[in-house]
Amino acid sequence: MVSFIRQLRRRRLLRRPFPEAWLGYLDARVPFFRTLSPELRQPFLDKLKVFAWEKEFIGAGGLEVTDEMRVVISATAVQLVLHLGLSYYDRLREVIVYPGAFRIPDRTGVVLGEAKHWGSVILSWESVLTGLRNPDDGHDTATHEFAHVLDRADGAFDGTPSLRAYSHYRAWSAVMSEHFHKLQQGRRRERQVLDDYGGLNEAEFFAVATESFFEKPRQMREKTPELYEELRRFYGWDPAAGA
Repeated sequence: MVSFIRQLRRRRLLRRPFPEAWLGYLDARVPFFRTLSPELRQPFLDKLKVFAWEKEFIGAGGLEVTDEMRVVISATAVQLVLHLGLSYYDRLREVIVYPGAFRIPDRTGVVLGEAKHWGSVILSWESVLTGLRNPDDGHDTATHEFAHVLDRADGAFDGTPSLRAYSHYRAWSAVMSEHFHKLQQGRRRERQVLDDYGGLNEAEFFAVATESFFEKPRQMREKTPELYEELRRFYGWDPAAGA
């Protein structure tokens, strides 16, 4: 019943026209938007407006969320599910945005982003913009945290999201486990592609690998081709080929 109501709501949002001003925010702030093919642009815009209007955006630390923030953050989320579908974000209810780095009670030091079990993503707006301004350095906080949301969609932060087919799980498990352990061991090829933080656990490995897949795809395809192929098969993107 909940799923049926959600689908009705999404259909209503789809019928609403895309705000003209939002295109300016995308052109100015989101480099990958300018590279989308004509065939992908409209599906991207459709999913973006549904996500932006469906999720609650909450300002924190004195920040007032603007339409620009809502659109730019939504764009980073939708990039991951353009070929998957918005159902991967069904458990996500709200996006909390701080102006910069922030502190949370259960973590030491300052934080740039956090995905919570109960359906929240917390982001630093400054960090979101930094990730977009440097689209090929392998670091993008928003992409990292939304990858965690995809991972959590099947009920757990375990580094394995709901894959496209049951037959994909065996290869996924073997490939991800191999490269996760090689990163932990400090192997050169993995460290050329992936941030060391991915060696913390399987969930962080998936999020870090997702960052590199979208930001350093050619290096990943060259250095760790099996890892690249598993992510390509899951996300439906082939960024190393420009598609």
